[in-house]
Amino acid sequence: MAAPAGAGAETATLDRRRCLWSVLAAALGLLTAGVSALEVYTPKEIYVANGTQGKLPCKFKSSNTTSRLTTISWSFQPEGSHTTVSFFHYSQGQVYIGDYPPFKDRITWAGDLDKKDASINIENIQFIHNGTYICDVKNPPDIVVYPGYIRLYVVEKEALPMFPVWVVVGIVTAVVVGLTLLISMILAVLYRRRSSKPEYTGAQSYTRS
Repeated sequence: MAAPAGAGAETATLDRRRCLWSVLAAALGLLTAGVSALEVYTPKEIYVANGTQGKLPCKFKSSNTTSRLTTISWSFQPEGSHTTVSFFHYSQGQVYIGDYPPFKDRITWAGDLDKKDASINIENIQFIHNGTYICDVKNPPDIVVYPGYIRLYVVEKEALPMFPVWVVVGIVTAVVVGLTLLISMILAVLYRRRSSKPEYTGAQSYTRS
């Protein structure tokens, strides 16, 4: 029995689609060959006193050695805004500062690519600098990157926390654990001394016959 006339055309169409997907998959494999993930590390939030210098820490981890192709970009999203503005770029050993007025003459490079450090400093921080800062690093062929985000809080000097919350929690935990161990040791020593004393059975009297 002969196959329907349309069956051959349908089979040819499927073959062409499979061939096309194979070519696309091969091309994608060539494009992504040698590309690995680059990880960026930043604190979630920092507090800086108004009128002082603030450092925005940014570290990164890459399987490839840094080179003149490594680039660093910093962007800023003002508090209450959905717009992001690029204000700093580092490439081929050169610093490029954008013309965004709040950062004019305030930004200095504080990083070291040999140490995988992409940090920057902001001089004379003001309340207009409240917002979210984004650190983006490219180290070819490591270019697929999820950037780091820092929430900056500019506060009066009197309101600046003396210690970060995690430091306070750590100190309290250490004190509680230390006291617990000390009390346990004291109780163990007292119990051991008590157990080592011979039991007193009382004086025995003897009757002379």
